[in-house]
Amino acid sequence: MIAIVDYGMGNIRSVEKGFIKVGADVIVTSEPKVISDAKGIVLPGVGAFKDCMKNLDDLRLLDTIIKELQKGKPYLGICLGLQILFTESEEFGICKGLNVFNGKVVKFKFDTQNTGHGSRVTGHGLKIPHMGWNTVKSVRKPPVFDLIKDNSYFYFVHSYYVVPDDKDIIAGVTEYGIEFTSMVWKDNVVATQFHPEKSQELGLRILKGFKKFVHDHNGNQAKQAWLQSL
Repeated sequence: MIAIVDYGMGNIRSVEKGFIKVGADVIVTSEPKVISDAKGIVLPGVGAFKDCMKNLDDLRLLDTIIKELQKGKPYLGICLGLQILFTESEEFGICKGLNVFNGKVVKFKFDTQNTGHGSRVTGHGLKIPHMGWNTVKSVRKPPVFDLIKDNSYFYFVHSYYVVPDDKDIIAGVTEYGIEFTSMVWKDNVVATQFHPEKSQELGLRILKGFKKFVHDHNGNQAKQAWLQSL
């Protein structure tokens, strides 16, 4: 069973429907024990970083999530579920994150510059938030990306992006005025800036890939426990 964390923000039902469509056993929950008992964790979200952290803290979920990640439980973060993995965000003042990964969350900045013949906006006049379809170039392919071709299109909606200190965790990048990190992966943790639940068939492939990732991970754990018992 995969727990989809409900903390009052994001497209929870869309994520749930996506997982059901690919045949996953999921439960939407805000209960720490249910999350601890689950075989995998999904944390989606759209909105402000600070509100996300406050809601998780109010629900007593911060320690639970960190402990389960440290145990090696599979985790899929979506949008805010990616951003809160990092040390801090600059959104509405500095706000501390889970610090699973060292790094920060910063805002797109496309400045207006005086050229002497009028003004122009750097980043080719790109709007904030970054909203709509864009490509993801694979740097390293996490298990959930096995069935996805490089430079495939996914749906984004965000004004902030992550800047990891450890470049080795970067799994995918996207161009929007600059090249930014759009997917990270380390061990049991996979997280995307884009929204699989809004990305049609390719998004469903990622959800299906996470379902398999959870199944394989727990199967390996059961095998190791059996071997140790011999």
